[in-house]
Amino acid sequence: MRCPYCRSDDTKVIDSRDTEEGGAIRRRRECVACSQRFTTFERAEGVSLVVRKRDGTREPFDRAKVVSGLTKACANRPVSDRKIRVMCDEIEEALRATGAEVPSEDIGREVLSRLKDVDEIAFVRFASVYREFQNVADFERVIRELERREGVGGRG
Repeated sequence: MRCPYCRSDDTKVIDSRDTEEGGAIRRRRECVACSQRFTTFERAEGVSLVVRKRDGTREPFDRAKVVSGLTKACANRPVSDRKIRVMCDEIEEALRATGAEVPSEDIGREVLSRLKDVDEIAFVRFASVYREFQNVADFERVIRELERREGVGGRG
């Protein structure tokens, strides 16, 4: 690892710790040449995931889009940034388990599945965009679904 201060290739690891629930390793390093310390993160490079869109086109999976959708749905709700990152990790892991190519609809379903258990308002917000609600009846239908779920062993 090259030192970001003096560009020397001679560095040593002085501490290593798991981060992100074991998804990465944080390494604290020291440059032998200039004695400066810096941190690096090591993550396994995953198999690239391709998204098949509704129109048939394909594009690389973009984690930032999932984070953005979750963040917008959870705006002004009691859902932490950490919880959003955890949900995104779970969604990406579930998608990767299905193979190298995933339909965009599956991404939306995974997001809805996580939001339903975390925050019902965020769930309805995301559903309104994902399911392309056209009128109030669409909102009412989703709210009835949530109410039925709560009545049958759900929260409530």
